[in-house]
Amino acid sequence: MKKTYILAIVGVVGIITFILALVVLLINNKEIYTMSGTIMSVDGKSFTILDDNNSIYTLNGDDDLKFMVGDKILIEYTGLLDDANSIQDIKVIDYKEAQEETNSSGIPKSWLDNGIFSKYYNLAYDKLQKLSLDEKIGQVILARYPDSNGVEDLKKYKLGGFLFFAKDFTDKEKSEVQSMIKNLQSNSSIPLLTAVDEEGGKVVRVSSNPKLVNEKFKSPRELYDIGGFEEIKQDTINKSKILKELGLNFNLAPVVDVTTSNSAYMYSRTLGLGTRETSTYAKTVIESSKGTGVSYSLKHFPGYGNAEDSHDVITKIADSYTDIVNNFFPPFEAGIESGAEAILVNHNIYENIDKDNPASLSSIVHNVLRNDLKFTGIVITDNLDMDAVGSINDATLKAVLAGNDIIITTDYAGSFNAIKVAIDNKTLSENTINKMAFRVIAWKYYKGLMYENQK
Repeated sequence: MKKTYILAIVGVVGIITFILALVVLLINNKEIYTMSGTIMSVDGKSFTILDDNNSIYTLNGDDDLKFMVGDKILIEYTGLLDDANSIQDIKVIDYKEAQEETNSSGIPKSWLDNGIFSKYYNLAYDKLQKLSLDEKIGQVILARYPDSNGVEDLKKYKLGGFLFFAKDFTDKEKSEVQSMIKNLQSNSSIPLLTAVDEEGGKVVRVSSNPKLVNEKFKSPRELYDIGGFEEIKQDTINKSKILKELGLNFNLAPVVDVTTSNSAYMYSRTLGLGTRETSTYAKTVIESSKGTGVSYSLKHFPGYGNAEDSHDVITKIADSYTDIVNNFFPPFEAGIESGAEAILVNHNIYENIDKDNPASLSSIVHNVLRNDLKFTGIVITDNLDMDAVGSINDATLKAVLAGNDIIITTDYAGSFNAIKVAIDNKTLSENTINKMAFRVIAWKYYKGLMYENQK
């Protein structure tokens, strides 16, 4: 009996020892993963990398990081990447220099996505090689049109486009608006984006002037109540024709936020119906805009919902991620499937996506847009001078590192200089700006603005 008891104890001890050994073995033999990408920026021991799948990650490195911004590297690491984290909790084992593979035209293969503008990538890349750093920086800035010195600043900062407000059209005749925009285009070496927020209803720019349009464009809900989606289709076509005749080629609309509470800030600017109807609305506007010469931008990703106004404060949205996916995303997905060329990202904080950063400055939000929704067009910030983000240090650089292609800003001089200084100081990769400008130029070819060499 005593012998059996001793054998039992030995057996238990043996099993425990085996389990402990197995655990130690597993801990000490974690699977090693690799990731290839380009270093976007370095901040102390941490660095931000754009991987070959267009995801952006910030990693904790060490004092021994021998590579610089712009370098292509291969990282070996243990642990798992988590798209829901701003800073990845993985252990970097080693860094190795990697070679950037290119296609026959010299375009980095990591830039090739078979996207909406891909037919024009060769033309865009060829054009990119001829641009100065200043010209490339300017292409990623959509500047609010100033009260004075517009042409001078256009030449100085090589701006990619202007965003016009109602004040810029006040009391002007059609010919005066056409002359204003033609003068800007003639003073730009690269055709400009000329943009407005002509949503209809509460937000109108051009149609606020009765000399340009007989009556203000109606809101989405007014149009729907009059004649459903057919009325919205005709309104889009008519609106586009008027904008095109004035020289405007980009409309920051439609608002495809799903907002059903009439007390919500965004309600009057939306269709005011559910997810299914709003998805049809997005599809209708994007499809109707094709061939008009005016591009449209879905907004405000990831979806405003029933949130408060974020012009003055950062609004926090507590909806679960599942609810956001099911209720907020479908209109954007419908617009993307219909050929949406641009999506504008808002300044709200989505607590169940990225609790630390406004959506416009969040790489997590942009990873979702690029990888989950498969969007290959132009991603644009809301105006970085809105009070909600205006007080955030280095908002421009954070917007660049988050994955935007175009920055809307009133302080375009400040944004231009922030990017240039960061590149000169080698804290921001010029390659990051190259890729942003590349996509913008490809879009301009797609839009028919870049006539040179285009057949």
